[in-house]
Amino acid sequence: MKFYTLKNDLNLPAIGLGTWKSEPGKVGNAVIEAIKAGYRHIDCAAVYGNEAEVGEALKTAFAQGLVEREDLWITSKLWNNAHESDKVLPALQKTLADLQLKYLDLYLIHWPVAFKADVGFASKADEFLSPEEAYNKGIVKSIGVSNFSLKKLKDLLVDATHPPEVNQVELHPLLQQKELLEFCDTNSIILTGYSPLGSGDRSQDMKKEDEPSLLENKVITEIAKKHNCSPAQVLLAWHLSCGTAVIPKSTNPKRIKENLESYDVSLTDEDLLKIKSLDKGYRYVDAKFFEVPGGPYKNIYDE
Repeated sequence: MKFYTLKNDLNLPAIGLGTWKSEPGKVGNAVIEAIKAGYRHIDCAAVYGNEAEVGEALKTAFAQGLVEREDLWITSKLWNNAHESDKVLPALQKTLADLQLKYLDLYLIHWPVAFKADVGFASKADEFLSPEEAYNKGIVKSIGVSNFSLKKLKDLLVDATHPPEVNQVELHPLLQQKELLEFCDTNSIILTGYSPLGSGDRSQDMKKEDEPSLLENKVITEIAKKHNCSPAQVLLAWHLSCGTAVIPKSTNPKRIKENLESYDVSLTDEDLLKIKSLDKGYRYVDAKFFEVPGGPYKNIYDE
């Protein structure tokens, strides 16, 4: 297993189990199977709507002696309607109650977007708030951000009392984010990649016409054949070669185990050069859902 050491000297396991889009009735078993397979990093978020089921699975894992709490790295995220200073702690406490935990290893600001407190998902201009920086101490061991562009990250570091330990962003061979990765490396911020396999199971209204498939990409499948492994394992091994953490989502026990076995795939310099040529700045999650008529958010990724 590979770890990345944060500025606070805590060790983040490089491969974690993602839980975005994991269906009710399946996510709990996925967490149990992941822990049995050797995962020690579980990535959650309040807005995923499944933290209570994840919490039941964690409770079961602890009760069965599969793992101790101290052996796990649990991440969650603050949703957009709780950025105001008096809303952060209640949101965090709700997440802790759902996960049945006393602390989180990492708490992220989910998006550089803020809604009014009573809005679940903003769809009108008057439901948004201007973003505010928020942080907690005591019941979270590390803090960070998610979906922050290079520009937003630079702006944040100017005023941040507690600089982020992690920035979680979409990352894969079609969106390699070289400048952001270099900046994070320079500033001791760990980059964690979500949608590393292309997020083909996200809802149809989030998809574009004729979007490319990472798992069927010719370069990726040829490299997989060469190494006698799956395309998913090539994609995850690429993350490890870049020095980034990665959180593939699956509820299938076989694929959960297979994803973790990406640690055993060693890509060659030739492989990495071929993968480097795939970068086209393509986003599967383009954040256009935050752009409403008259609203404050346009071009969230500053591209």
